[in-house]
Amino acid sequence: MPTTVTYDAVDVGTEIGDRVFPLRRADLVRYAGASGDFNPIHWNERAAAEAGLPGVLAHGMLTMATAGRLVTDWVGDPAAVVEFGVKFSSPVVVPDDGEGAQVSVRGVVEKKLDGRRVVVNLTVRHEGAKVLMAARATVQLA
Repeated sequence: MPTTVTYDAVDVGTEIGDRVFPLRRADLVRYAGASGDFNPIHWNERAAAEAGLPGVLAHGMLTMATAGRLVTDWVGDPAAVVEFGVKFSSPVVVPDDGEGAQVSVRGVVEKKLDGRRVVVNLTVRHEGAKVLMAARATVQLA
């Protein structure tokens, strides 16, 4: 799928979107199966409590991938993301209530680079707390 966003159409400060993504317990189970990470703190309330956690936590890499969806949806081609990095700063507690947790993601073009690439800065929050710090994606544009 070709990139739908062109380099000339964006500037530093261009907002790429602001979305809220739900994470439910079923998402954690599906991710555990796909990733092979069956640590019980990601699905078992008792195990999370015994580990001193406030509840069942979303996998960090699932939180990162969820944030990355804002970028891939914006650019229209997942292969256009040539670099993506974050620092994990706060857990996402996922209650077993059918609604789950809400992860809000906002993206802004931070830099324009040579070679038709841009750096997108992401702000990722859950319940008002930043859950990912230094979340940045380098994207190849058309």
